[in-house]
Amino acid sequence: MKSLVAGVDLGTEGVRVCVLDLQGTLYAEAAEPIVTHETVAGGVEQDPEDWWAAVGRCLRTVGTRVDVRQIRALAVASTSGTVVVLDARGRPLRRALMYNDARAMPEAQELLAAVGGSAFVRPTDPPPKFLWLQRHEPDVWTRTHRIVHAADFVTGRLTGRWATDWTHALKTGYDPACQAWSPVLSAVGVESDRLPVVLPPGTPIGPVHARAAEATGLRSGTLVVTGMTDGCAAQVAAGAVAPGEWCSVLGTTLVVRGVTEEPIGDPQGRVYCHRHPEGFWLPGGASNTGGECLRKAFGHADLQAMDEKAWAYSPTGLVAYPLVRRGERFPFIAPQAQGFLLGTPRSEFERYAAYLEGVAYVERLAYDLLTRLGATVGDVVHTAGGGSRSEVWLQIRGDVLGRVLVRPRHTGAAVGAAILAATAVVGDGLIARTRSMVRTDRTVVPRRHTQDLYAEAYGRFLEALRTRGYLTD
Repeated sequence: MKSLVAGVDLGTEGVRVCVLDLQGTLYAEAAEPIVTHETVAGGVEQDPEDWWAAVGRCLRTVGTRVDVRQIRALAVASTSGTVVVLDARGRPLRRALMYNDARAMPEAQELLAAVGGSAFVRPTDPPPKFLWLQRHEPDVWTRTHRIVHAADFVTGRLTGRWATDWTHALKTGYDPACQAWSPVLSAVGVESDRLPVVLPPGTPIGPVHARAAEATGLRSGTLVVTGMTDGCAAQVAAGAVAPGEWCSVLGTTLVVRGVTEEPIGDPQGRVYCHRHPEGFWLPGGASNTGGECLRKAFGHADLQAMDEKAWAYSPTGLVAYPLVRRGERFPFIAPQAQGFLLGTPRSEFERYAAYLEGVAYVERLAYDLLTRLGATVGDVVHTAGGGSRSEVWLQIRGDVLGRVLVRPRHTGAAVGAAILAATAVVGDGLIARTRSMVRTDRTVVPRRHTQDLYAEAYGRFLEALRTRGYLTD
């Protein structure tokens, strides 16, 4: 009987499930959308029950294409910093506060003043959200028995056990160097007994129990292992898992991450370091810019057709910072940041091209920052995420970065989660398993004749950020 593994991605806009064999062949996949609720004052929420229902539908869909008895293990990836509060029976007490929910600005400022320059105190981080819940929804907080991350909610439903991994736990206040929860949590009234047990990514949590098997179509007893955040899992899918390798994941947001032998320190907190399952470090950061700007600005337009039209305009000479909502977190921290476009586009296609370039400028600034902080960034960058499927955007990004971009055949956090699940089946470690399962699909080389044009526009981009007070170094 063939051995298969499954990966689940609880992404910003929906759930995706992929089933692969141990050589990386994709056998089946399915996706379901998820409704996001935006509230006043920066609130962004999703219903965890929607996640669970969508996971069940996706698993039943892939079950029509593969024999689920062949799925030996499964892992779940999800957004980083999303907060789910549960009652004593494991039921959500309210909708989840998403990773980009920024309503806890006053609480973050208060917590920063109380604990000094500690991490975990940005408005979108969980600890300020805990304070917000205590003050604005005290009845919910009083009934909160357990606090989990999005992936933990699904694995908990599958196994009946509450566990998380190093990467999902980081923004909640887990110190991966000391392998312990931060004292910041005590400052917001959260003790460790309310939190899931923390394990390395790829560690077995337990088998799928009979009730969950009935709900999802999985075989009872299928092994569930800890996953990674969606950014880290997408990095795995891209193949950047050994020291010196870097990856840009371009989805709703832009996530830049690499592998180093030692953690990268950043006094401003723009860069955070996850821990690699094999003892290395995964420094990087997540911008609030990314593919979301195209959906917000161009609605239901055919983006592939827009790509083809926009290609004739690039380099545009325009300077865009296509931030959809207020506030930036990487490669600079500016809660007051707002998007801008310098210059007048001749058409919607040129404006579209300028937005593609603008995200690429953010990506270049990210690698410039990482280099200044001591990281070694080579001439090749792996890339993944929905934005990497655009051939035009891929070339523009390679031109702006001045680096070769390598795209794998199968991308996305669900694929990375499946690779993690495979490590528990084979037992050969993340680097070796990734080498066995990831195949290159596309390599893009930067065009020399664009270098000076993009360098000049990038300089104006930096100046515009400094003029507005967003970029201070």
